[in-house]
Amino acid sequence: VQLQASGGGLVQAGGSLRLSCAASGLTLDYYATGWFRQAPGKEREGVSCIRGTDGSTYYADSGKSRFTISRDNTKDTVYLQMNSLRPGDTAVYYCAISPFGCDWSDLSLFGRWGKGTLVTVSS
Repeated sequence: VQLQASGGGLVQAGGSLRLSCAASGLTLDYYATGWFRQAPGKEREGVSCIRGTDGSTYYADSGKSRFTISRDNTKDTVYLQMNSLRPGDTAVYYCAISPFGCDWSDLSLFGRWGKGTLVTVSS
């Protein structure tokens, strides 16, 4: 079982990136898939999440109206489209899955994590 996050990079403020989280060895239909980020010196925080059962989506206030989470069931891949990026979005972004839904108040509920992908937004 593996999660592979990709799509990070360097972008100017106002630009866009699309992150991908590809799963192998499991079907994302049965899990909630969340995107998280961790900036230097800060705690890891939830950004967005999509439930496998019904596709319900959730966003942290920081990304509402700018970020869109989606999934391609045929590829077992979840995407995070990030628009209007700001320097404050600079962080390592991780994807993770949980069988308990999109409750990111307890990160331990997300039992499987991918390696992060670095997003750097320059001003």
